[in-house]
Amino acid sequence: MAVTMAEISKLRTMTGAGMMDCKNALTESGGDFEKAVEIIRKKGQAVAAKRSDREASEGCVLAAAEGGYAAILALKCETDFVAKNADFIALTKTLLDKTVAEKPADLDALKALTIDGHTIADLVTDRSGITGEKMEVDYFEFVTGGSTVAYIHPGNKLATIVAFAEESVDYQVMRDVAMQVAAMNPVSLDKSSVPAKIIATELEIAREKAREEGKPEAMLDKIAEGRLNKFFQESTLLAQAFIKDSKITVADYLKANNATATAFKRVTLNQE
Repeated sequence: MAVTMAEISKLRTMTGAGMMDCKNALTESGGDFEKAVEIIRKKGQAVAAKRSDREASEGCVLAAAEGGYAAILALKCETDFVAKNADFIALTKTLLDKTVAEKPADLDALKALTIDGHTIADLVTDRSGITGEKMEVDYFEFVTGGSTVAYIHPGNKLATIVAFAEESVDYQVMRDVAMQVAAMNPVSLDKSSVPAKIIATELEIAREKAREEGKPEAMLDKIAEGRLNKFFQESTLLAQAFIKDSKITVADYLKANNATATAFKRVTLNQE
């Protein structure tokens, strides 16, 4: 059957698929729009399956905060060209908005959320069929507290979220802390929350370095402890020098502004 340009345009608006894909789907379905949409969706699944072994190392990282809840979501793809596409960024924001509204418990629960009758997992698969690239929601993090803040670094490759105990904290103070997390990449909030595995690794590295420097074997543990304390100062958020005033720590800055940071998350697709 002959397919009109108006029909092709309508299906393209409905699905976001290319002109030829829409024309072929309408032809195959005999002009049935519902079947045509399903054909395009199946094509998306076929593309996703075909490219499942490809690496999706590019993408878009967005974050949002609403009251006492904040979330980061990363939608990944294969190329920077697709990652910077307005439709791809818009899809990431749509998924994030749904996430903030529904507050899923984990990544699997997020993928099962539905938008207009389709799960997030299916929506991502459908878009894979449109772009021809492997796509996946690969990172999902959230924090809760009395208040929260989100920071997205220009370029949509890095985002942070921070929770505070207080329900009311000056926005600029919260943003400053979120930017600190983005810039300085702390491993934890304070030394008491550093994972034991990281501590053990840092101690071993410090001992080995001291040994290579020719330090006496009996002194290695003491030297390692000293270097571990330096690691805490440089790598835990509250002990770090504040990026806007290196004469004070982040803990000092928060205390001066009657704020208590309780949790943070950081997601980046940049190589560091």
